[in-house]
Amino acid sequence: MLVDGAIMLGAALVFVTIFRRLGLGATLGYIIGGAIIGPGVLGLVGNAENIMAISEFGIALLLFIVGLELHPSRLWRLRRDIFGLGIVQVITCGIALSALIHLVIGFSLEASIAIGLSLSLSSTAQVLPMLRSTGELHKPYGERAFSVLLLQDVSIVPLITIIAALSRAPSAAEGPPGWVLALYTVGAIVGLILVGRFIMNPLFRLIGRLGERELFVVAGLFTVVGAASLMHFLGLSTALGAFVAGVMLAESPYRHELESDVEPFRSILLGFFFLSVGMLLDLGAIAERPLMVVGVAAMIIVVKATIITGLGRAFGMEPFGALRLGLLLSQAGEFGFVLLAQATGALLIENEAASLFTACITLTMATTPFLMMLIDWLEARHGRDDKDMDGPEKAPKGSVIVVGYGRFGQTVAQMLQAKNIGVTLIDKKQDQIELSEEFGTKVYYGDGTRVDLLRTAGGDNARAILFCNDKQDLTSNAIEAAMEAFPQAAVMVRSFDRRHTLDLDGLDLAFCIRELFESAVLMGKTALTELGFSQDEAERVEREYRRRDEERLERQSETGDLHAGKDLSFNAERSMPEAEED
Repeated sequence: MLVDGAIMLGAALVFVTIFRRLGLGATLGYIIGGAIIGPGVLGLVGNAENIMAISEFGIALLLFIVGLELHPSRLWRLRRDIFGLGIVQVITCGIALSALIHLVIGFSLEASIAIGLSLSLSSTAQVLPMLRSTGELHKPYGERAFSVLLLQDVSIVPLITIIAALSRAPSAAEGPPGWVLALYTVGAIVGLILVGRFIMNPLFRLIGRLGERELFVVAGLFTVVGAASLMHFLGLSTALGAFVAGVMLAESPYRHELESDVEPFRSILLGFFFLSVGMLLDLGAIAERPLMVVGVAAMIIVVKATIITGLGRAFGMEPFGALRLGLLLSQAGEFGFVLLAQATGALLIENEAASLFTACITLTMATTPFLMMLIDWLEARHGRDDKDMDGPEKAPKGSVIVVGYGRFGQTVAQMLQAKNIGVTLIDKKQDQIELSEEFGTKVYYGDGTRVDLLRTAGGDNARAILFCNDKQDLTSNAIEAAMEAFPQAAVMVRSFDRRHTLDLDGLDLAFCIRELFESAVLMGKTALTELGFSQDEAERVEREYRRRDEERLERQSETGDLHAGKDLSFNAERSMPEAEED
């Protein structure tokens, strides 16, 4: 085990580094690395099944961390997507894939149903880390993807029950019936919630008072292992148990510390999981029937992407968002391995067929990073389809136009709306527009740096135009064109940094501020008072810093040299003189 572990960690280090540098993602690096060190190529590591059994715990840790981030009220808000979109996706994809396998490949009806259900599930272990790493888990399409994946994890119980009901094995009747498994599921979830409220939360408060970090690690792992073990004992989804354990601790004041303690274990074990997926890849089966494996993998991707994209549109998603969701969930997932094993044990399919479809599942997982690159390229090249987005021509004409409704524009707009000032909000990020609508704010779609669009939005009568969008859109030429087109309006700009401020220098702006300047000055002043300096002294430092910063900007503007006035900066060798006593 020690030698195998060293080989696997070395392969992960090499291949993940290479694939990260190529922009192909860590998951594909792990799978390819596992295939190379596995029995199909170099044969350096064996027992892939045992390694996968251990590393599946990484999936449980992943669901636990996701649960920690989900307040129960947010989970309740997602109920329509979980029980609506999720259930419809599993049913429609399962039926479509089962029918194709039966009609095209010629498997028996029972075998086709077992395989189709196995392929209808997507990869939680692959998709959730992608969404978390890109910060898209809390965006509308990310929340829908999570909702579908959560329902798929829950659906393991009924899918196993269906395969057991179709079984040709005499011993299959020994297992508990489906309604008993359903009761087990409900009872286990209720039990975990009660344990979390009355045992685990008080325990974490006690550990917090003791101040022992090691105990937090032990308690966090115990929570996940205990919940997963309970579910495993009952024959249910271990990942679901870990997720419920995370949700029950989502309101705990120690959830952030728990997350940071568990995260390293999650990363390593998930890496081992994908390495074992690559090791299990039956290259011999692929070599014998390459066209069939590639064709079936392509069929899975096309069918699932098409159905999920259509369902996304039916549930109110805009076209590019629905397509992104469809491609993101188009692969078959790790639970497919579990269901294929169940189908083999139930004598529904032969071992050779299980190996072929295992290879297909692995191949579909390997395509996901490329499909995400494809949708990114399509969005960058063609832009999103804005047919369903209201443009500013539909906006009531207000006194102020705010361009960019991100973290900066939201504060500016809400302060104006506090005094009942009519504000027209414009943004070209559709995710931001969809998210704003969830909070009851109407944002209109369009590029607010274009003069024609500003005129449509009421620029000729606007008293002020406030540019709160990103640096790449706010060139001096774009701002100058807006000022010339609407001379009656006070034009204000959020600049990105000192360089951007200098680029806008010379324009007769009503207001221009670096986006982080005031908050940074406020933190610096507060830090001085926390370190024991008086409020008067902190304010004196603030005034002197502002004076020097303004003088630096003037010198840089006059010379065009960013280094001009550097003698005015404070540093370790150049501090502020003490205040003179009266």
